[in-house]
Amino acid sequence: MIVAAHRAKSCVELVQAFRRNKPNGRGEKLRFAGVGERDVYNITAPFLDEGEWVIAGRVEHRNDERSQVMFFVERDGVWVPREGAPVFSLQDPFYTFIGGELVFGGVEVEFDPDDPYYITTWRTVFYRGRRVTDLRRFAAGPPAMKDIRLVEIGKNRIGMFTRPMIVGRTRAVIGYTEIASLDALTVEAIERADLLIGQFAPDEWGGGNEAMLLRNGWIGVLGHIAYMDEANYRHYYPMTFGFHPDTKRHTPIKLIATRDMFPPGPAKRPDLADVLFSGGLRRNGDGTATLYTGVSDAEAHRIVIEDPFLEYEAL
Repeated sequence: MIVAAHRAKSCVELVQAFRRNKPNGRGEKLRFAGVGERDVYNITAPFLDEGEWVIAGRVEHRNDERSQVMFFVERDGVWVPREGAPVFSLQDPFYTFIGGELVFGGVEVEFDPDDPYYITTWRTVFYRGRRVTDLRRFAAGPPAMKDIRLVEIGKNRIGMFTRPMIVGRTRAVIGYTEIASLDALTVEAIERADLLIGQFAPDEWGGGNEAMLLRNGWIGVLGHIAYMDEANYRHYYPMTFGFHPDTKRHTPIKLIATRDMFPPGPAKRPDLADVLFSGGLRRNGDGTATLYTGVSDAEAHRIVIEDPFLEYEAL
């Protein structure tokens, strides 16, 4: 168990602090085509595959959660399905690179056979390959666990962030452990993760969406933090924190964007209007970074912000 030296601030406190110095940047909606009447949201940041920039995105109808993950390439400002790319029956895609190999994943859900709108359980699943067309499944997390993310730290050393459910404390916490290779990615390894206590206030939750090794050995974690208000409306915010894999020190969570920084648009349901789900972050090398995010479970946007990992590289 890894205990923080700081008190967890609530989402309301974090939003208030963020808005006191909110940046002036304005996000933009990404345009998608070739998926019929379906929405594309909860995208990854672009990554290079066979010399071409590719985005993975969650694709589904507005009134359904039976989603597919598809790979898209940009053509004249519009993202279209990549010809010949696989399609996965998953939600909320993510990726990283380990040993030069693409590691891709998402959330696999199971539905009640008598109620096609009721999800009975879910798990994080992993694929690997030298390129998108080579991806093959090699691991799965325990039932009811999302937001398992990997980051290459060094030779024979892979950091792993997890999200176990802790009933009675918070809706979820973030865990951390390490494995020596992708072959060691097992349910047992995931479940032995130490817990990063002190990140979420009671009855709030969150998880990691992407982890990145920084120049000074720290890990920059992009994630989300969320709560449900008294009217049962959900509020999700992109956040970051720093974590040192040797000392196990982790910084307080900070918000990096709010819904009003993006253009108005539809929501999958009224209770999801104030939802930003962090998909990925591209550091631009000039003090800025581009955040790619799902918006209101209906659209995909991006925004250029101050690089949130710079402060962790100065620790």
